Amino acid sequence: MLGVMALAGCGVVLAWTNPSMDDYRDYAGDQLVEIVTGEVCERQGLPMMLRLWIRNCPELIAAQKQVLASIAGQYTTRFNLGLGSVYIINFDGQDLLPNIRLPSYTVKTLAGAGHFLTLEARTDPGDEE
Repeated sequence: MLGVMALAGCGVVLAWTNPSMDDYRDYAGDQLVEIVTGEVCERQGLPMMLRLWIRNCPELIAAQKQVLASIAGQYTTRFNLGLGSVYIINFDGQDLLPNIRLPSYTVKTLAGAGHFLTLEARTDPGDEE
């Protein structure tokens, strides 16, 4: 009887701490800042004209975290399992600037007990024209 009560208590705690979509947007925004920084500031680099105006590319992208979180929310499907959730982002690459395309991005994340665990992440490189 005590074991059943403990198991039921754990279930209630997990359901109560199941992260919301807003929590996931914040988490995904942080992840997208890292990905976009790597893609735009490091891998592809900025065109010469933009480099003259933008002195700190990573800082500029980090300032857009809320916008990136909003974009993540638009492309995310949540499967609420009660005790936890599975979030899947399917983002087809978008043109950011001429000759700079963001990668296609698919991520599966398990959420529970107030935490996120990325199960699978696939990024197809952006096409350079």
